[in-house]
Amino acid sequence: MKHLILLNDPPYGTERSYNGLRMAHALERNDPEAEVTVFLMADAVLCAKAGQKTPEGYYNIERMLRRVLTAKGRVLMCGTCMDARGLTEADVIEGASRSTMDELAQATLAADKVLVF
Repeated sequence: MKHLILLNDPPYGTERSYNGLRMAHALERNDPEAEVTVFLMADAVLCAKAGQKTPEGYYNIERMLRRVLTAKGRVLMCGTCMDARGLTEADVIEGASRSTMDELAQATLAADKVLVF
């Protein structure tokens, strides 16, 4: 089954992105055939920023995104949202890709389930 998870919130300050990534992990864990795409929009593009340092015992969104990629999921980022925040491809984790609204539309049409956080 193809799952598309849209994240809109920043990596920290709310728990929406955290919970969306927890869901991505649960889908990958419970369905070995799952195809998970995480699309980062608005402040969520900052979730893919490389080099995040969080206090001991606190979740780390960068590590959570890497886990999605390790499980053969995709991480796409809205290019317009990246530009608005001064985020370049050199600033983000390896494996995350700059994307477009057209690519989001295609992923939406191809998905069996779309979840928005």
